[in-house]
Amino acid sequence: QVQLVESGGGLVQSGGSLRLSCAASAPTFSSYAMGWFRRAPGKEREFVASLRRTGGTTAYADSVKGRFTISGDSAKNTLYLQMNSLKTEDTAVYYCAVKTRAGGLWDSTGQGTQVTVSS
Repeated sequence: QVQLVESGGGLVQSGGSLRLSCAASAPTFSSYAMGWFRRAPGKEREFVASLRRTGGTTAYADSVKGRFTISGDSAKNTLYLQMNSLKTEDTAVYYCAVKTRAGGLWDSTGQGTQVTVSS
């Protein structure tokens, strides 16, 4: 069973930084890929970033490219999202997710962590 626990959210001023963490059970972290999604109030969940286990290939939403960096620490079974130059439009609940195989669906079971960016 997938176990994901997000943390690191908070309130930050525009232009500030936060680092989110996602603690995963070992089998989860060795899946095909892991990623971050977010859901802002009144909006659909949107993709933020992903990291493939093999090769370390990363992908980012256009809205966060150059500002956010996804990384993972296999020794700690933890996925990170470093968020710099935060904007008010980054305000959302952030979730981590796992994809067990290529072409599969993203599975997100954590509670998420709230990120609020004030102007």
